Amino acid sequence: MNVIGEKTGLWLYIVECSDRSFYTGVKNDLERRIFEHNEGIIVDCYTHNRRPVKLVYSEEFSNYLDAINREKQVKGWSRAKKKALIENDFRKLKELSKTYHGSQFDMLRQAQHDNNSNCHPALSSPKGRRIHS
Repeated sequence: MNVIGEKTGLWLYIVECSDRSFYTGVKNDLERRIFEHNEGIIVDCYTHNRRPVKLVYSEEFSNYLDAINREKQVKGWSRAKKKALIENDFRKLKELSKTYHGSQFDMLRQAQHDNNSNCHPALSSPKGRRIHS
């Protein structure tokens, strides 16, 4: 049983800002981080002038490197692909992934993955949650 504020792992999260843009981050205390975003505690943060923010997606990880790797992956996605993830539309995610197949973008991403594969373990199966508003 989780107690509010109990640290059970690391969270990849996506918030939607007041200007409808998305911000993706990783934090061990998700509730506190969303509070920090909305209070504007970190002045030079992307979300500071885009408040309020609303949590729209989160995934929990037990391994720090897995969470960071997933954050990097999602930050590289288009808005449409992030929206498909938020909506748990895996058909659309797959379709949007095919859009870049064979492109220079895809080759660069593969090269980055190849360079990092010796340093980082493969992603675990995260528990994705859609947050209902």
